[in-house]
Amino acid sequence: MRQRSLIAITAALAAGALTLTACGSRDSGDKGSDSGNGGTTVVIGVDAPLTGDLSAMGLGIKNSADLAAKNANKQNLVKGITFKIDARDDQAQPSAGQQNASTFVSDKSVLGVVGPLNSSVAESMQKVFDDAKLVQVSPANTGPALTQGQDWQNKKVRPYKAYFRTATTDAIQGPFAAQYVYNTAKKKKVFVIDDKKTYGSGLAATFTTEFKKLGGKVVGTEHINPDAKDFSAVATKVKNSGAEVVYYGGEYPQAGPLSKQIKAAGAKISLVGGDGIKDDTYMKLAGSEATGDLATSVGAPVEDLPSAKQFVADYKAAGYKEEYSAYGGYAYDSAWAVIEAVKKVVDANGGKLPSDARAKITEAMQGVAFDGVTGKVSFDEYGDATNKQLTVYAVKNGAWVPVKSGTYTG
Repeated sequence: MRQRSLIAITAALAAGALTLTACGSRDSGDKGSDSGNGGTTVVIGVDAPLTGDLSAMGLGIKNSADLAAKNANKQNLVKGITFKIDARDDQAQPSAGQQNASTFVSDKSVLGVVGPLNSSVAESMQKVFDDAKLVQVSPANTGPALTQGQDWQNKKVRPYKAYFRTATTDAIQGPFAAQYVYNTAKKKKVFVIDDKKTYGSGLAATFTTEFKKLGGKVVGTEHINPDAKDFSAVATKVKNSGAEVVYYGGEYPQAGPLSKQIKAAGAKISLVGGDGIKDDTYMKLAGSEATGDLATSVGAPVEDLPSAKQFVADYKAAGYKEEYSAYGGYAYDSAWAVIEAVKKVVDANGGKLPSDARAKITEAMQGVAFDGVTGKVSFDEYGDATNKQLTVYAVKNGAWVPVKSGTYTG
């Protein structure tokens, strides 16, 4: 956002062209802003990669949150309140995400935030939001440490009470994939690769632990640069390892070319990844030989859920240019969770927002429960989604096709 000079602001005030609203005053409290027609506007911030390699997922998140706000307004769900979104681009970069978080915090009309996509970006935002008691609900973060602390495998401790998510975690997703690869696909030797980022390395680690526990053998490991495009050296290592399958912890911009180059090197084996690779862009990058590649993703296929039929129809009717992508349903539910928390607070305060709305909304989020697009939406004591369902998808005829849904049985 550009900063206007003091002279320009003074001139605008003198001309009557600039109005100072509640969202810009220091003593206004967290009450949203006056809509000018006797109602209050509550802004839901949205943080996601809106440009760059991961924008397909990010734009789906933005549009789906926007749809939730519009539907709440149509239904007059919270009387006297109009919801709107403020979407900001983090470019999948933690530094940009942290800057966006500070921007949201400084705008008192922002009473909740949906996002981000990346766990590494979430790490940079959590404390900023928590210090301001501004609730954050991610539709896509899967890193276990975000809700259960860095030592989550030994002792779970919730680091930030303002952080929630509607997606399940890699503590479940990685092992779920390992069980499918070992028990169903009957692959006993795997080569594990990750992109060194929070999401990718964490996912690869939980997959590896479970795969070994089942009796599988890891015949090689490698870390790649997430900015790289040439994976020929890694592809050669995979071919020479005798691996029956590759597991990749990372996202589709690298997974697609990696799969293609592994097969070009002569290793005609499937690449398996997590929800970060489950986007239609993957097939464009991986090419025709992507058939048989696998991805796990949170929840059940939105298209197959009776609870999602209205969402799919509404999204299409709204005319968004981009697909809702892998996290559309979860983004809608994340935004709706914020809306439900606002409703709880307004209803409990005589039909209006209290002066400490942010703190009250964060507190109310813990008890939010509703039937959402993705199924039953509620949160456990760590802020994690209580819905633990996952699905394995396979590439068939150039599309992701669900082949197994269920929950991890550890």
